[in-house]
Amino acid sequence: VELVTTGNTEDDLSKLADADWVVEVIIEKLPIKQDLMARIDAVRKPGSIITTNTSGLSIAAICQGRSDDFRRHFLGTHFFNPPRYLKLLEIIPHPETDPALVDFMFKFGSERLGKGCVLCKDTPNFIANRFISIIGSVGINYALDNGYTVEEVDAITGPLIGHPKTATFCLQDLVGIDVSVYVGRNLYDAVVDDPWRDVLHHEKADQLFDWLMSNKFLGRKTKQGFYKTVTVKGERVHMPLNLQTMEYEEPQKVRFESVGKHRKIENTGARIKAMLNEEDRAGQYLWHLHAALFTYASLKLGEIANTIVDIDNANKWGFAHELGPFEIWDAVGVAETLPRLATSGYEVAGWVFEMIDSGHPTFYQRNDKGVVTGYYDPAKKGYVPLKEDKRVIIINTLRAEAKEVERLEGASLLDMGDGVGLLKFHSKMNAIDADIVEMVDKALKRLDEHFDGLVISNQGDNFSVGANLMMVVMGVHSEQWDQLDYGVRSAQTLYQMLRYAPKPVVTAPFGMTLGGGAEITMAGARIVAHSELYMGLVEFGVGLIPGWGGCKELLRRVVNPVMEATPNADVLPHLQKVFEQIALAKVSESAMQAREMGFLLPGDRIVMNRDHLLAEAKREVLHLIPNYVPLRSGKIWAAGRDALSALEVGAWMLREGNYATEYDIVVANKLAYILTGGGLSEPQWVDEQYILDLEREAILSLMHEEKTLARIQYMLENGSPLRN
Repeated sequence: VELVTTGNTEDDLSKLADADWVVEVIIEKLPIKQDLMARIDAVRKPGSIITTNTSGLSIAAICQGRSDDFRRHFLGTHFFNPPRYLKLLEIIPHPETDPALVDFMFKFGSERLGKGCVLCKDTPNFIANRFISIIGSVGINYALDNGYTVEEVDAITGPLIGHPKTATFCLQDLVGIDVSVYVGRNLYDAVVDDPWRDVLHHEKADQLFDWLMSNKFLGRKTKQGFYKTVTVKGERVHMPLNLQTMEYEEPQKVRFESVGKHRKIENTGARIKAMLNEEDRAGQYLWHLHAALFTYASLKLGEIANTIVDIDNANKWGFAHELGPFEIWDAVGVAETLPRLATSGYEVAGWVFEMIDSGHPTFYQRNDKGVVTGYYDPAKKGYVPLKEDKRVIIINTLRAEAKEVERLEGASLLDMGDGVGLLKFHSKMNAIDADIVEMVDKALKRLDEHFDGLVISNQGDNFSVGANLMMVVMGVHSEQWDQLDYGVRSAQTLYQMLRYAPKPVVTAPFGMTLGGGAEITMAGARIVAHSELYMGLVEFGVGLIPGWGGCKELLRRVVNPVMEATPNADVLPHLQKVFEQIALAKVSESAMQAREMGFLLPGDRIVMNRDHLLAEAKREVLHLIPNYVPLRSGKIWAAGRDALSALEVGAWMLREGNYATEYDIVVANKLAYILTGGGLSEPQWVDEQYILDLEREAILSLMHEEKTLARIQYMLENGSPLRN
């Protein structure tokens, strides 16, 4: 935020003379944009890049009348909102845009901004918004014509088919009813030659949206749209709109037999195929939705996008869909769906029939190992090679190429090539369990014999949500105290072995990296993190403390540097920082903040593009290998009993202010005891193992506590902490 300088176009336009890149993000009105571009043209320096974030206006029209240099350096850069979280960046040149600028924006967008860049043609709403407007309207129209409820549609158009939980109607509320209406009606006026435009003007849908607009029920920003948000007994409840009575109703559990039968199919494409073959209301709805999707995708290829890959990526990256239209069609079966599409009244583009008739059964070409190597190009009437991106390593491709060398149910070890191994988690939510701990052991042995370095990462939704708490509950209930003690000792030992391995170990975290996941991350010699990193030691929330080296590592990272540089420094502020991060279960909101919190060190790297993370981690290992000197176990500063007393007083004050429960203080005092070295009479340097032993003793003692067990069970059942 401190890097941002505010200004306005009336008083500060001249400042744009110093800008290398100017992005216009004003109202979607062509004359207003054209007027601003004329004013920018008058002050910009030659060669500066000018782009518009328009979501669908003509790029050529926006720069009409501008100078030659302006037009050469002008193009569309349509960021999807919120740009921090949505991957898609549509890049839209016009006929006079310098091709070198297009190449630069692709590289800059991918590497520096972490975006998935898609080349679009200068057509109304480009690719992603064109699809969501047309196909989204098809889905809503079909629901209104056939009596589906809001909840029924959202139940079958979310994760079941590889879409986010916002599904259909909830997505309308999120975007804003007014925005949706504005975009849809503008698109209708802009695509006069599109035979599908009439889905944007459906009588029942128009009446419904007009009613919502007239009542100012605009979605989440007004707390009601297709859902009304109310508070009942302290809980937020989302009441769906009855599309027949136009009244909000109590939420109902939606049940479809077909969904119950197929929802656990792991492969998304196979799950969609199974649903499309069902005859119940869920199957019928999804068939017509996908029939429209397949048909429209076939018709728009060449008109709004150059390749099927661009259409698929725009839909996936713009809306967080797992699969694009052509990927889904391949999974469902192209040839086998064509007769049903015709019977259902959908007229697929002729090139699809030509593709099948010429012996090309799928849109994507795969080799004998199942790896995608090419895609069908109607203009060339055959498959063309898929451009290989050396910055992207796909774990499923490594597996298909028989690079997996060890496998357990919860973890695997793969060969990334060039002497680098990959330890991958695939337990539920990538929770650290016995399989992962065992695979760490196997990886260390392979590191001695086979590999020159190791990467620890995966390609799930999150790096790791922490330890498998169910294992703790089962161990406590069966009173397997020796087993629990052994489990903590084993994890501590193996994490230490990772850190001090004779060859480099690089961890590559992303997303949620919590508890034991944060601890294994800090066990690496180097961290290469994705910019979206939510990292924290959160064990306190379930009545535990970090027991696999988390306390020791934060002391080493936050307190040690201060005391090494200035032996007489006041340690308490730095110790307090560590104490509060653990006791308040603080989680970073980004990799940059994780560095400020001490989880990442100055030598650790941050990667903007998640797709590049594994390749960058491997590159870091290869960089370290030639002259690698194993890390040596050092000492930890233990501040002693005076610091312990200060931390205990601070905890007591939280209790007095009703910010903490009595049991919070029990856990907090154990944490303070660890962080200060167990109440030593004087401050001193101690071995790392000394702190690890304190961690182990504390976590095992807390496992005996009924209130800790209650907190763990509540978290497992409800997904939120219990304050007992």
